[in-house]
Amino acid sequence: MNGIILVDKPQGWSSFDIIRKFRNQLSTSNGQAPKMGHAGTLDPMATGLVIVLVGNYTKKQDKFMKLDKVYEAKITLGSNSDTDDAEGNTTKISDHQPRQDVIESALNSFIGNISQIPPQFSAIKVDGVRAYKKARSGGSTKLKARDVNIYSIELLDYDYPTISIRCEVGSGTYIRSLARDLGASINTGAYLSGLRRLSIGDLSVEDAISPEAVNEENIVDVDN
Repeated sequence: MNGIILVDKPQGWSSFDIIRKFRNQLSTSNGQAPKMGHAGTLDPMATGLVIVLVGNYTKKQDKFMKLDKVYEAKITLGSNSDTDDAEGNTTKISDHQPRQDVIESALNSFIGNISQIPPQFSAIKVDGVRAYKKARSGGSTKLKARDVNIYSIELLDYDYPTISIRCEVGSGTYIRSLARDLGASINTGAYLSGLRRLSIGDLSVEDAISPEAVNEENIVDVDN
């Protein structure tokens, strides 16, 4: 078994939950499970496309990880979150309701090659320790800003306090950080309150299956 499986991850599942389930479902009669991995995690809160790598495709992880991605996201104004999303502890910042043109201008300012600091609750390692592990114990990690590419941001809807956007981004971009930085730029505070990944490169969530539906026929060898 070699190839990829496109999965539409439900809310509440981790990417590793999917891998564990697939290993059980695709085990051979002698209990042997194929080697598996994934090409880019999604937080449990998020939904959408996850690429599961099977067999020798696990060696191609970097190739898939570097592909551009498209997301739809909901951002809630007025508060900050210690995780930069709805799963964290929030702190009220402001009741100010910015005009739509102000929000559109702020969003446009993030398009291009920008410097972005990852969230404290991220898998980035500093001195061999993942940032989220230190954050969970009440500490913090000095994370370095890094260059990321945001190709486009489209404002889909604005109904205070919620903004809905669609964005196309390069590898390594955190939508949680974009939400946090948007809130800072318009002095209201903000956090990510919903996220759905629509595509990775040319691969679309429209072609994905639910985790419950997997079988060997869903494994696609995209090199052939």
